[in-house]
Amino acid sequence: AKFWCEKLEKENDIVSAIVFKATLVPPGKGEFLRERSNKVQLAKYDFVILIETTTFEKIQSLLKSNEYVEIVNTIKNISKDNHIISATNVKRINPVDHLKQGVFLFNYFYADDLKQNLDVWEYTAGWFQQETGLDNSTVLLPINQEKSKYTMINHCRWDKMSAILPSLIFKRSFHFYVLDNFYANNVAAMPVLYKIA
Repeated sequence: AKFWCEKLEKENDIVSAIVFKATLVPPGKGEFLRERSNKVQLAKYDFVILIETTTFEKIQSLLKSNEYVEIVNTIKNISKDNHIISATNVKRINPVDHLKQGVFLFNYFYADDLKQNLDVWEYTAGWFQQETGLDNSTVLLPINQEKSKYTMINHCRWDKMSAILPSLIFKRSFHFYVLDNFYANNVAAMPVLYKIA
């Protein structure tokens, strides 16, 4: 996959193509996910390939490129489950730095209502900024909601595991400020931590 991504990055208007390998599923699923377990596809993805283009229009030509088709076909042939979407960045704190290694979060959200999902993300983002020093984050909104298993995906980065994990385990405010707000707004979060492969 890294070889294909390197080839994709040489194409015009491809900002980056990066492979992430899963390292840990942290706390954060919450009660709403348990209540909707029969409707929600649990996010358990071993790796993520994130391809960023300069424009929305470039996505269409990317989807037809030989390199991209080869990547998708290979993934489908070797995986039990996969999720392939095109998305736009609808909200952000700051861009995510992919130029150096770190702890990368892909948080897969399922919600009854997209606006509620976006609103509660914005509301709870302040907790992560204050309690974990988070200074970057992007919200990836699937272009075709009907084909996506998830309402949106939040992506961000910390320098090291100790910047995020202790706060999720030991800080009681994570439960009553973040998880309780997710539940009150019918939002399920499925966080997975990754590193650059």
